[in-house]
Amino acid sequence: MVLKISDIDLSWKEEYISSFLPIILALFFFSCYWFIANSEKIKQYFYDKYDFDTASYRHIFFTKIVGFISMGVVPVIFCLLFIDAIPFEKYGVTFIPQTALFSLAWILGLSAVLIPIAYYSAKNPKNLLNYPQIRSKIWTNKIVLINASGWLLYLFGYEFLFRGVLLVPLVQSLGVWPAIAVNIALYSATHIPKGLDETIGAIPLGLVLCMLTLLSGTIWIAFIVHVVMAWTNCFTALYYHPEIHYAGSSFIKKQNA
Repeated sequence: MVLKISDIDLSWKEEYISSFLPIILALFFFSCYWFIANSEKIKQYFYDKYDFDTASYRHIFFTKIVGFISMGVVPVIFCLLFIDAIPFEKYGVTFIPQTALFSLAWILGLSAVLIPIAYYSAKNPKNLLNYPQIRSKIWTNKIVLINASGWLLYLFGYEFLFRGVLLVPLVQSLGVWPAIAVNIALYSATHIPKGLDETIGAIPLGLVLCMLTLLSGTIWIAFIVHVVMAWTNCFTALYYHPEIHYAGSSFIKKQNA
């Protein structure tokens, strides 16, 4: 049997907005971030204006800010404007005393498991091809601080998008398991450019983080655990990378002497 266009109900219903809008927002604004962050023209602008080491950390920090704004700020504004039934605190950026100890226990437990995994995988030569993302040859305390704060900004936006905007409204409109399925599918897909290992690993991790977000009512477990993983991976890669070295504040003093 062949369906005709007249057989398909294309009418818009008000209840569709809480599932349609978050999915479209996640797809569109993550794509905006991705193409800006990977734009060769934007990258070349920094490398034409600054020396290599300065250009590297300025460019990467710029991409982190773009990620924070495009994923952590703009999508939730749209949701607050068009999904009246969900107030801001329901998206997980809040403090809930009743689940605070639960969140702390899971943050500590997951960190204890994931830090060693991130540490040993960070030493892998494949990982060193991409990390640390800042490719400055000499790292000073300033670059260390910029790197750490850049990850904080970016991962807040990232987790706010996936564990807030893309999860909470869909749970209300589709139910828990369909919402988690959509979340994991898009979350895993964002890791495809990073290789098979990270793409597959994002599936169980995404499931755990979605469940913990729903149980705690906040995004803090997902956010803090993700930051811990990123920092561990980055600074381990910095330590073991043969062409990148940490000079600390002594390098700054020498340069100013």
